[in-house]
Amino acid sequence: MAKEPRPLHGKVAAITGGARGIGRATAQAFVRQGMKVAIGDLDLQTAQQTADELGPVGAAFGLDVTDRDSFAAFLDATQEELGPLDVLVNNAGIMQIGRFQDEDDATARRQVDINVHGVITGTKLALERMVPRNTGAVVNIASQAGKFGIPGGATYSATKHAVVGLSEAVRAELMLEGSAVDIVYVMPALVNTELASGTTQTRAVRKIEPHDVADAIVHALRHGIVDVWVPKNVKAINRVTTLLPRRGTEAVARALKADRVLYTFDPDVRREYELRAARSGPALRRGEDTSKEIAKPSGS
Repeated sequence: MAKEPRPLHGKVAAITGGARGIGRATAQAFVRQGMKVAIGDLDLQTAQQTADELGPVGAAFGLDVTDRDSFAAFLDATQEELGPLDVLVNNAGIMQIGRFQDEDDATARRQVDINVHGVITGTKLALERMVPRNTGAVVNIASQAGKFGIPGGATYSATKHAVVGLSEAVRAELMLEGSAVDIVYVMPALVNTELASGTTQTRAVRKIEPHDVADAIVHALRHGIVDVWVPKNVKAINRVTTLLPRRGTEAVARALKADRVLYTFDPDVRREYELRAARSGPALRRGEDTSKEIAKPSGS
């Protein structure tokens, strides 16, 4: 007999990088479920605009996901204003693409700081608040790049592999400890947001919309799903392709031009996003001391 869907009405959620894109769409989906939502983002002005759109159940706070004190303050403020934390969505992330051998160290470090360390820090801080109450869920936004290595996005793929592995390991630890806290990870295809601007679409790889990801997150929370593929049919495709020999999977990728999705892109279309992403973390110039920070990291 199928289990009854879990109610979300009245639950409190915090979303990192929630001012735009997937984060914004998820906040809207949560509010439709009757939830209260805190938006955390380095861009406080846009976060406030998003929170205002949500109405009295929304709140906005500044957040730098690479700063533990900033992250802790965000979750504390969420609980003070909205109530005990029930859901944390680790959504903040950046994707800077290009040929791996052309990537400077600052770009790699920036993606790891935000996409990996930000998720690690957020998960730890959320569990500190959820485990004692034996309830709650951490939702980590990964990517299908976390299952497949995508040419043109080598470091990005590495960060999303890390998110998948982290989520599986932490979930297993919680199960061993008898905790009822859930760990969910979400693997979207390319999403029609600024992050994916200028990337290549093929017949096999079509961009999905932010609300598709948001709806999948709601469904996962209500039905206890751990690994969330968006769209769903990619999960079945992954199962089939993993049975093929390597040459077979690579031939399929070439035939569908899936290996060109990030490798071939329009730099003019991506310029504004890439510049904003570059300002969202330590911006090291080539040849400079790698310990020197030029700019503060971002939670966008």
